[in-house]
Amino acid sequence: MAIHEDLLGGPPPTHLPDDPEPRELLAAGTAPAEVAAKYPASSLVWAQLADDAFAEGRSIESYAFARTGYHRGLDALRRSGWRGQGPIPFEHEPNRGFLRALHALARAAAAIGEQEEYERCAQFLRDSSPTAADTLS
Repeated sequence: MAIHEDLLGGPPPTHLPDDPEPRELLAAGTAPAEVAAKYPASSLVWAQLADDAFAEGRSIESYAFARTGYHRGLDALRRSGWRGQGPIPFEHEPNRGFLRALHALARAAAAIGEQEEYERCAQFLRDSSPTAADTLS
């Protein structure tokens, strides 16, 4: 039995490859829009843009940024072997951009009255990573 095999028969966890440059630029204080222009495939930078917009009361922009990060993350997950279900551990730092974007999408959906999307995204986040759901909420 492989060490990552789920004893209940579920899919193994998905671990995205590390992409440290966007994370390092954001940590160094580079403007998120500048980082997004250089690394548009990074879910992390789109999640940061979504968080910043939401904090400033710009729910529609937050929703758009979060949706971009979410879709970029889905693309990355599929390239990493994810088949639409299974754990996406928050403990693995490269997964955090996608999980943050998913959380931001749920939050923005709630803010603009998209209750079904909020519920779907919140459940997807909890199913993917209970740790992320608890940490980000």
